Amino acid sequence: MRPMSRRDLLRTAGLLGVSGMALSACDSPLATGIFGVGPGAHELAYWNLLGGGDGDRMVSMEKAYAKAHPDISLKSVTLSWGNPYYTKVSLATLGNQPPDVAIAHLTRATILAEAGLLEPLDKTELARFGFTEENFTKTAWQKAHTNGKLYAIPLDTHPFVMYYNTDICKKAGLLDSSGKLRNLDGPTGLVDAMKAVQRVTGGYGGVVAMTAETATPWRIFSSLYWQLGGTVLADQGRKIVLDEAKAERVLGYLASLTSKGKLMPNNIDYGAATTLFASGKAGFYFQGDWEISTFLTAKTPFSMTRLPNVFGGAYACQADSHSFVLPRSASRDAEKRAVIFGFVRSMLDQSATWAGGGHIPAWVPFQKSEAYAKMSPQSDYAQVANSAHYDDDAWYSGSGSDFEYIAGSAIGAVLSGQLTPAAAVPQIVAKLTKYANTPSPL
Repeated sequence: MRPMSRRDLLRTAGLLGVSGMALSACDSPLATGIFGVGPGAHELAYWNLLGGGDGDRMVSMEKAYAKAHPDISLKSVTLSWGNPYYTKVSLATLGNQPPDVAIAHLTRATILAEAGLLEPLDKTELARFGFTEENFTKTAWQKAHTNGKLYAIPLDTHPFVMYYNTDICKKAGLLDSSGKLRNLDGPTGLVDAMKAVQRVTGGYGGVVAMTAETATPWRIFSSLYWQLGGTVLADQGRKIVLDEAKAERVLGYLASLTSKGKLMPNNIDYGAATTLFASGKAGFYFQGDWEISTFLTAKTPFSMTRLPNVFGGAYACQADSHSFVLPRSASRDAEKRAVIFGFVRSMLDQSATWAGGGHIPAWVPFQKSEAYAKMSPQSDYAQVANSAHYDDDAWYSGSGSDFEYIAGSAIGAVLSGQLTPAAAVPQIVAKLTKYANTPSPL
């Protein structure tokens, strides 16, 4: 008898776990997706992790699909965001009862594909639905490949961006003749702009969340670090190659905006940071593109643009993409795949709805449309999708991952003045090294 592997243990744990779930949810869409009592040929089991405004828009798109396809019963399940979601997708797939189609961040799709949990996609088959390379954002399409094979169909790119209050920036003399923010690239551009804004607000120049929040600190740090040409992980995460000098330079710059410069608050969580910008007490707000609905609802006078190129290297901006993946299933046939791809095409054809939430549509036919050009501020930062930099590959990396928590915690501590850049860098390296030395559990 061969020893039980990590994968065997995970599969056993997964089967035990889903067995327990059956006691309370045997007739739910989640259970039918896991246990295979459905869906039939005309049913479609779809899992996603989309909440908030994204969740509302996805439900709207699902309803439009269902209305146009009354012969197909769409069984949609929304699960908790982050690691819990990807664990459930993995366990259901290892238990041989995956959903027909699922949403995955491209950073996580790579991990699932490496583990053999996704079905590789046939480009000839996809072409019949219009899913060809030229119809997708190039950067997202490339990231959808793992070891040369296509495993995902991108829905969007959601980059880290800069929001700005148009009324405040106008008073500060920062807008051009078209009402757009002037270019703030360079080592002093953003600092000088924040000082000008601060003279208008009487409060802060900008705001970024760092308390009880790890993703945001990681996103702003990594964007600037990658602009310096740095890399954090190599050899699929088995090596930590964080450049100490570059990392300390970026951390020192960010600290100068918060704990030292007082241009931004140094003890503020996600919700308070959003409120500060919405109420006009800060002129700049740094976050992913998904908060657009918040400020539209609050009637904040604002627009959005790319994060400045502070250090002058090749432009890069931290981002991820939602995508559609097919968890591996031995029973999936061509008829089922046709239903799946028809569903995905419907979602892409509804890119106008999806872009309303701020995400840059990956579907080029809409991205180049007049309708998208008229969507402002959404189309104002569309070019950022071409400079998207995804997190380095590793089994412990990607959106909502342990990697993000470790790095973001230390960076947040620097922003709040609790840790020096010189102390933060070795802390990040030491904690990541433990993961680098641990074999993938998948």
